Amino acid sequence: MKKKITIYDLAKELKVSSGTVSRSLNNHPSISQKTKDRVVSKANELGYKVNKFAVNLRTQKSNTIGVIIPKLDSYFMATLLAGVEKVANEAGYNLIISQSLESMEKEIMNAKTLYNSGIDALLVSLAYNTENYAHFNPYINSNIPLIFMDRVHNLPNCPTIVIDNFQAGYDATDHLISQGCKNILIITGNLKRNVYTDRLTGYKKALKDNNLNFNSLHLFETTMESKNAKDVVDYIKNLNIPIDGLFVLSDSFAAQCIRSLKKENYSIPKDIKVIGFNNDPISELVTPTLSTIEYPGYSMGLLAGESIINQITGNINLQGTNSISLRHKLIIRESSVN
Repeated sequence: MKKKITIYDLAKELKVSSGTVSRSLNNHPSISQKTKDRVVSKANELGYKVNKFAVNLRTQKSNTIGVIIPKLDSYFMATLLAGVEKVANEAGYNLIISQSLESMEKEIMNAKTLYNSGIDALLVSLAYNTENYAHFNPYINSNIPLIFMDRVHNLPNCPTIVIDNFQAGYDATDHLISQGCKNILIITGNLKRNVYTDRLTGYKKALKDNNLNFNSLHLFETTMESKNAKDVVDYIKNLNIPIDGLFVLSDSFAAQCIRSLKKENYSIPKDIKVIGFNNDPISELVTPTLSTIEYPGYSMGLLAGESIINQITGNINLQGTNSISLRHKLIIRESSVN
């Protein structure tokens, strides 16, 4: 790994004393604002970070891995984190877990805070609305291992860990078509994210392969919060052509949709066949039980943990690897079959 920048390196670059650099970075009143600005600017340029783990100042190694995820209140994310934590703890590493709460601004703040905390590596699943990725540049520039999971973006030397979301979308749609569905509404999250765009692409390909045309009216984008289930049902009721299939890219939201549809006297699966995504526990608790795509969160977490630790220790260099893909599985239950 590239040598980490110290205050002595900054002092040499700026031709000032290390004490001046230290006081500038700590906003000491004895240092002029002009000098502080010069020091901070050079520190940002060279990728200097404050290491708050003083006991490890000599090695600049914290034995800590940072994790940024959208939300903790998700079965998939909980199982993913359980997998990461198992591997990390067994290898002697601790996790610092932060939530973006689906906000790019909070994701940026979390990335900066973790960087300044001296973490050895970072695992990220992106927020809904992240469009700018400059907040990850300090990690890349400092050769700090960075791996994206689930919701990913392709950045230089940053591997990704995913499932084949295109094929998963294809399999779910093809199953509904095999059960006689011809007008399938897909309920998706924010299409800025790879997981949703890839599943949508798979949905469209399955339609095409079965000689069905894609209708833009059969695409419903939402945050997939429980309060939005009524909006989905109202939308279905107002369409001219009756919907006979529903592909929902979240099991928990699919369950909410089933509940709202039944309130409006729709019979599932007789009137509308439904398939979800993730294989959350709720898929077996809802009535009728929910067909779904199994998304192996725990396995993804194990793989992410092993990969990031191998990057830290130098056992395996994954920086030239574009993507690691895990297998998914179609699980057929009562909600999608006659």
